[in-house]
Amino acid sequence: MNSNKVVDAKGLSCPMPIVRTKKAMDTLNTGEVLEVNVTDKGALADFPAWAKAGGHTVLEHTENDGVITFFIQKG
Repeated sequence: MNSNKVVDAKGLSCPMPIVRTKKAMDTLNTGEVLEVNVTDKGALADFPAWAKAGGHTVLEHTENDGVITFFIQKG
């Protein structure tokens, strides 16, 4: 999936992946897509909840070799 911006939050624990994601999301226009790469397993619950609360949409997420990748569309 194509993204407009990528956030590398691998190795960071809560709340830093969300903090970095919010800062990056603030630079995007509505409809653009942010790719976020994290290793914190808590992100599986945190990111969908954060996106929903902010009016954004998680388009997909994948897990590969311990890295969770989210594609979030700005609402």
